[in-house]
Amino acid sequence: MAYKNFYDLINNINDNKMKKVVAVAAANDERVLDAVFKAHEDGVLDYILIGNKASILEKGEALFHSTEDADIVEASNDRDAAFKAVELIRNGKADFLMKGNMETGILLKEVVNKETGIGKGRIMSHMCIMEIPAYHKLMGFTDGGMIINPTLEEKIGIIENALELFRHLSVGSPKIAAVTAIETVNPKMIDTVDAAELKKMSLEGKFGDCYIEGPISCDLTFSKEAAAIKDFESPVTGDADIMLVPNVVTGNILNKALIYLAGAKMAGCILGAKTPIVLPSRGSTFEEKYYSLVICATQFS
Repeated sequence: MAYKNFYDLINNINDNKMKKVVAVAAANDERVLDAVFKAHEDGVLDYILIGNKASILEKGEALFHSTEDADIVEASNDRDAAFKAVELIRNGKADFLMKGNMETGILLKEVVNKETGIGKGRIMSHMCIMEIPAYHKLMGFTDGGMIINPTLEEKIGIIENALELFRHLSVGSPKIAAVTAIETVNPKMIDTVDAAELKKMSLEGKFGDCYIEGPISCDLTFSKEAAAIKDFESPVTGDADIMLVPNVVTGNILNKALIYLAGAKMAGCILGAKTPIVLPSRGSTFEEKYYSLVICATQFS
């Protein structure tokens, strides 16, 4: 099953009786709290807020939201907040993480701590889920925010992370486009070589039930008509679930172009740990934070 939009995802969560819990590290951030409170009010999730309690209560009141009865864990500083948020995951008291008013590196350092963290011993990658007006279902783009120039081995890890997420989202046999500038192998363009190798691995069953097409250009990924003109036959054309981009620059530019020029809506999270992580940037909109929470909460539904 593929979701048409984020509204479908929210309905899926509301049909599930067990709401999931997000642990918000350094929760004294009005913009983060606004998204968390809205997701809670909509029945998407429950929450635990970690940080300076007085500041969290003050921010909640500024949003006309009473947090007096909220589950708040006092933390002395950002590192303490990160440690306690990760500890909540490790102890089974929360299901996924969200970064509040702290540096990303502080939270990730606690996540990957070999003794007290929640790493899986594999690479961590960024996934962007987009609702694009001109496309018929939600589509994932990876990695546009974590691994700068992934090697073939790293691309394998990125694909494994992406597949885990999409299978949680009830996409039974995800279609992946290993996108490059062209749809033929050129030894001088390493991304085309990697894409062909990933397709070969897919056909050999390395990734389980899925189909990877590559190399494939962006136009053929989005359009069956463009593929027909070029006599390019693949089940992925016009129906991809996931686009594997060759590097972070490509992913970043593509995502922002779709948002600002095509009216796309997005959600983002970090994958590869024992739980997904919402890492909003300072420029993230309320909508982006909210939908990111929806994506992470849906993974467990």
